[in-house]
Amino acid sequence: MCYQSLHTSIIFFSPKFDYKLYNFEHEKSLKTIMAAFRIILNLLLYIAFVSLLPLKTTSTSRTQAEALIKWKHTLSSSPSSMNSWSSRNIQNLCNWTGVTCNEQGTISTISLSGSSISGTLTSFQFSSFQNLTRFDLSNNQVSGVIPSAIRNLSSIVYLDLSSNRFEGEIPQEIGRLTQLRYLDLNDNSLTGAIPIQISNLQKVWYLNLGGNYLTDPNWSDFSSMPTLTFLSLHLNRLQNGVLDFILQSKKLTYLDLSSNLLKGSLPETLFINLRNLEYLNLTNNMFQGELSKNFYNLTKLKDLRLGTNQFSGPILQDLHLLPNLEVIELFENQFEGTVPSSIGRLQNLWYLDLHLNRLNSSIPYELGFCSKLTYLALAENSLSGELPISLSNLTLITYLGISENNFSGEISSDFIPNWTKLVSLQVQHNLFTGTIPREIGLLSDLEFLFLFNNSFTGSIPLEIGNLENLQSLHISGNQISGSIPSTIGKLSNIRSMKFHSNNISGIFPPEIGNLTSLIELDISTNQLSGEFPYTLSNLSNLELFSVFSNDFTGSIPAEFGKNNPFLRTVSFSDNSFSGELPSGLCSGFRVENFTVNGNNFTGLLPDCIKNCTSLRRIRLDGNQFFGDISQVFGVHPNLKDIFLGDNQFTGEISPEFGKFKKLSTLQLERNRISGKIPPELGDLQQLGALRLE
Repeated sequence: MCYQSLHTSIIFFSPKFDYKLYNFEHEKSLKTIMAAFRIILNLLLYIAFVSLLPLKTTSTSRTQAEALIKWKHTLSSSPSSMNSWSSRNIQNLCNWTGVTCNEQGTISTISLSGSSISGTLTSFQFSSFQNLTRFDLSNNQVSGVIPSAIRNLSSIVYLDLSSNRFEGEIPQEIGRLTQLRYLDLNDNSLTGAIPIQISNLQKVWYLNLGGNYLTDPNWSDFSSMPTLTFLSLHLNRLQNGVLDFILQSKKLTYLDLSSNLLKGSLPETLFINLRNLEYLNLTNNMFQGELSKNFYNLTKLKDLRLGTNQFSGPILQDLHLLPNLEVIELFENQFEGTVPSSIGRLQNLWYLDLHLNRLNSSIPYELGFCSKLTYLALAENSLSGELPISLSNLTLITYLGISENNFSGEISSDFIPNWTKLVSLQVQHNLFTGTIPREIGLLSDLEFLFLFNNSFTGSIPLEIGNLENLQSLHISGNQISGSIPSTIGKLSNIRSMKFHSNNISGIFPPEIGNLTSLIELDISTNQLSGEFPYTLSNLSNLELFSVFSNDFTGSIPAEFGKNNPFLRTVSFSDNSFSGELPSGLCSGFRVENFTVNGNNFTGLLPDCIKNCTSLRRIRLDGNQFFGDISQVFGVHPNLKDIFLGDNQFTGEISPEFGKFKKLSTLQLERNRISGKIPPELGDLQQLGALRLE
C-alpha cells in the first residue's frame, strides 16, 4: 500500500504531466464548489423569503402590555377609561379596558370602538400580537396611514378600522391576513387603487371599503371571493361598471356600489348569479338602459335602491314577483309610463320613492293596499287625477310627498283622521282645490305642512293651533281668505311661516309674538291691515321678515330690531306705514336686503345701516326720508342695488359711492341732492341703471 501510494505520487509529479488525471480532479473540485454555492444560494433565498413573512416573536403578556402602554403614550388623546393601561397595572392586563385574553393569558381581542382616541398606528407594535383575533378601532379619530406592519396580525379574524381619519393607500400587505373573515375600512380618507391582494382573503364574508377615495385596480387580476356575503364599495371613485369578481360572488346578500362613477347597463349575469341578494344599492351612478325582466330572478330581494342614475323605460310592471320587497328607491331617473298597480301586492313594502321621473299616470287604487307603507314620495312627475280614497288605509304613513305634479280635487277629510302618524305632508305645486280640512288639527306629530301653490280656498282653520310640533307651515300662493287665527300663537316650535300671495285680511294677531323659535315670517301680498303689535319684538330668532304689499298703517314698534339681532331680510314695502324707522332696526348688523319703499316714513335713517357690511339691496324710494346723502352708507362690498328716489335727501353724492364695485343699480332721482357727479362713478363697471334726475 505504501508503494502504491508512492507510485501515485511519482506519477502525479513526474515531468510527464497526466492531463486526464488533472481534468478529473479539476472537474471534481468544480462540482464540489458548485454544490456549496447552491447550498449558500438556497440559504440566502430562504432567509429573504422568511424576512417577508410576518415576524414571529414570542410574546408574553408583559411584552404585550408594554407594547400597548408605549402606543398609548403616542396618542394625542385617549379616554379616561384607558387609565387602566398602566405600567403599575400590568398584572391585570386581561382586565384592561377593551382587552380580552385567551386561556394562555395573552391578548386575543382589542375592542376600542367609539373611545375618542386620537393619534396614529405608526408606533403600534403589531408583531407583539400574533394571537390577536379581533382588532376594533372604529368610530375614533385615528389618522395617518395604515402601516404595512399590520401583516404581522397573522391570526386576525375581525379587523374594523372604520369611521376614522386614515389616509394614504391600503397596504398590499393586508392581503396576507388570510384568516380574516371581517374587514371594515369604511368612512376614512383612503386613496389609490384597491389593492388586488385583498382578493387573497378567501375567507372574508364581510368587506366594506366604502366612504373613501378609492379607484379601480386592474380588475382582471382580482380573484373571485366566493365566501363574500356582504360587500360595500360605496362613495368612492370607481368607474368600471359591475365588476366580474362581484358577479362571481354568488353568496352575496348585500351589495352597495352607490355614489361612484359607474356607468353602462346592468349585466344580465347579475340577475343569474346573484340570486341570494337581499340588498342592492346602485344609487348615484351613471347606469342607464331599461330594467331587465330578469330582475324577477332576485326573489329574495328586500331593498332595491337605484336612485339618481339614467335608467329609462317603464318601471317593472310585475313587481309582485319580488314578494319580499320592503324598500323601492327609483328616484331621479328617466322612468316613464305608469305607477305599476302590482305594487299593491307587496305586503311588506314600507318605503317607496319614485320622485323626479317622467311618470304620467294616476296613483293606482291598489297602492292603498300597502298597509305597512310609512314613506311615499311621488313628487316631480307628471301624475294627475284625484287621490284614490284607498290611501286612507295608509295608517302608518309618516312622510307623504306628492308635490309638483298635476293632482286635482280636494284633500278629503276622510284621509286625515287615518294619517295621524304624519310628520311631513307636502302637496305643493299641484291643482288641489277646496278648503284646508279642519281635521288637520288631528296630526299632532306633524312637523312640515306644505300646501303652497295650489287653489285652496276658505280660511285657515282654528285647529291649526293644535299642531304643537309643527316647524314649517307654508300655505302661500293659494286663494285663502279670512283672518289669521289667534290659535297660531300656540305653535311654539314653528320656525318658518309663509302665508304670502293669498287674500288674507284682518289684523296681525299679537299672539304671533309667542313664536320665539320663528326664523322666517312672510305674510306679504295679502290684505292685512291695522298696526303692528309690539309683541313682534319678542321674535328674537327672526332672520326673514316680509310684510310687503298689504294695508298696514301706523309706525313700526320702537323696540323692533333691538331684540331681533339676526335679521337679514326686512321688507315693509308698499304699505301705509308712517313715522321714523326704529333706531335699532338693524342693530345686529346682519341685514342684507332692506326694502321699505312705498310708504310714508319720515326722518333720518338709522345709523346702524352704515355698519351692515353684508348689505346687498336697499330700497327707500317713495317715502319722506331726509338727511345728508353722503352720510347714509358705510363700507358695503356686496351692495348691488340702491333705490333712494322720491325722498328729501340733501347734500352731495360722495366719491365713496365709487367703491361699491358690485353696484348695478343706483337711483337717486327726485331728491334735493346738489353738487357735481363724482367721476368715481365711472369706475362702476357693473352699473346698468343710473337715475339722478
